[in-house]
Amino acid sequence: MGFRDSASFGKRQEYRVIAELLKRGYDVYATLVDDQGIDCVIRLSSKRYLDIQIKARSKNVRRGDEALFAALKFEPRDNYYFIFYSEALDLFWVVPSVELVKIAHKNKKGKNVGKYSIWFNGMRKGNPYPKEKYKKYENNFDLLK
Repeated sequence: MGFRDSASFGKRQEYRVIAELLKRGYDVYATLVDDQGIDCVIRLSSKRYLDIQIKARSKNVRRGDEALFAALKFEPRDNYYFIFYSEALDLFWVVPSVELVKIAHKNKKGKNVGKYSIWFNGMRKGNPYPKEKYKKYENNFDLLK
């Protein structure tokens, strides 16, 4: 996948997640620039907002990497959430950033030192499947309330 294809894939998936949030009744505001790791903001009340970072994997990734999200750099905070999407598995994982730092792997060496990685899928008989240990995050948009 070339840069234009991957950039447009990412933007399409952001809109897909935003559409999913709207469908579920959330009040969503899309950002124009993603320089703070915020793709959209959800308004829960007049005084409570959530910052959302959206990450997506194409169905055209290397076999076994269908739900691998790597080199994540962020500062966890109570109102910051990640929504991960795997096109191949057609699944979302909604994870609060304060929990993500506990369940993800933090790189201790290499070019991505200090960044996080999480692998939501495993492989069974050559086919990807969602890992059971992340079931509580799977399609669980209620975590945003």
